[in-house]
Amino acid sequence: MTQVLVCGAAIVTLSMGIRHGFGLWLQPITQSQGWNRETFAFAIAIQNLAWGVSGIFAGMLADRYGAFRVVVVGACLYALGLIGMASATTPLVFTVTAGVLIGMAQAGTTYAVIYGVIGRNVSADKRSWAMGVAAAAGSFGQFLMVPTEGFLISNLGWQEALMILGLASLMMIPLAWGLREPGFTGSTAVRREQTILQALTEAFKYPSFQLLMAGYFVCGFQVVFIGVHMPSYLRDKGLSPQVAGYALALIGLFNVFGTYAAGVLGQRLQKKSILAFIYLARAVVISVFLLAPLTPVSVYIFSSVMGLLWLSTVPPTNAAVAQIFGVAHLSMLSGFVFFSHQIGSFMGVWLGGYLYDRTGSYDVVWYIAIALGVLAALVNLPIKEKAIIRRPLAQGA
Repeated sequence: MTQVLVCGAAIVTLSMGIRHGFGLWLQPITQSQGWNRETFAFAIAIQNLAWGVSGIFAGMLADRYGAFRVVVVGACLYALGLIGMASATTPLVFTVTAGVLIGMAQAGTTYAVIYGVIGRNVSADKRSWAMGVAAAAGSFGQFLMVPTEGFLISNLGWQEALMILGLASLMMIPLAWGLREPGFTGSTAVRREQTILQALTEAFKYPSFQLLMAGYFVCGFQVVFIGVHMPSYLRDKGLSPQVAGYALALIGLFNVFGTYAAGVLGQRLQKKSILAFIYLARAVVISVFLLAPLTPVSVYIFSSVMGLLWLSTVPPTNAAVAQIFGVAHLSMLSGFVFFSHQIGSFMGVWLGGYLYDRTGSYDVVWYIAIALGVLAALVNLPIKEKAIIRRPLAQGA
C-alpha cells in the first residue's frame, strides 16, 4: 500500500503541479504571438475537454491492464505536448499541443487512474484518507511548481521554461513502476462481477451518480476559471505578476491541508455533506473577495481560504463513487464523473476568455461562479451513499 501511495502521490504532484501553472503563460504567449486571450483560453478549454474524454478511456484501460502502462504513455504525451506548445506558431498547432496532447496526457497521469490503483490496494476503512493524501500531493505540486514555473519564465523565457517542464514530465515514467499490480499482466485481468456495459448502465441509471456529476461540473468551472484567468485579472487591476504567482502558490499550499482534511472527514462524515459545504463556502468566499477592496493582502487571504476548498471535492467525490459502486470499475466511473468536471472546466476557462474579449471584464464570469456554487451545494444534498446491493449474476451469465 505504501509504495502505491507514495508513487501515485508523486505522479500527481508532477502532473497537477505543471498543469496548475498554465495561467502564468497566458500573457507571455499572447503578447509574443499577437493572439487575443480567447485564443489561449480556447486551447486550455480544449485541454480540459480532451482530458475529460480521454479520462474515460484511460480509466477503462487502467481497470483492464493496470495503471503502469497508462501512466507511461501519459508521461510521454505530456513531454510531447509541452515541447510542442513551446514550438507552436499558429493557434491551430497551439490548440493541438497545449490542448489535445496535454489533455490526453493528464488523463493518464492524474486522479482517475491513480485513484483506481488506490481503491484496489487500500482497504475501505482507509480509502477516503488515502485519496485525500493523493489529492494533497497534487496540491503540494501546485505550491511547489507554480513559483518554479514563474521563476523559469522570468529568467529563461516562456519557451525555454516549457522545454524544461517537458523533460521534467518524463520523471513520471520511473515512478509508474511503483504502480504495477500483480493482478494485471496485460493478458489477464482481475475477475469482475459486471461487464463495462453493465457497470455503466447501473451507474447512469442511479440518480446519485448523476448528482455527483452535476456537482463536479461546478467544481471544474470554478477552479479552472480562477486558475487560468486570475493572474491576468490581477494584472488588469494593477497588481504585479508576483502577486499572481504567490496567490496560485498559496492556493496550492492551503489545498494540501484542505484535501487531506476532506479525505479524513470522509471517513467520519457523510460525503455529500462535505461536498455541499465546500461548494457553498466557495460561493461565499468569491462574493467576499469581489466586495472587498482589492489589495495584495486581500488576494493572499482569498487564495489561502480558497485553497482549503480548491481540490477538497476530489476525495469525497471519488470515495463516494467507490462506496456506492465498488472498486472493480472505479477508474472508469471516476473518469465519467471527471468528464463532467472537465466540461465545467471547458466552460469556465473559455467563457472567461470569450466574455473578457467581448466586455473587457471578468465580472460576469465571477457572478456565474457564485451562482453555480450555490446550485452545487443544493444538488449534493439528496445523494445516497449506501452501497448498491446487486442480485447475484446467474451462472454462466
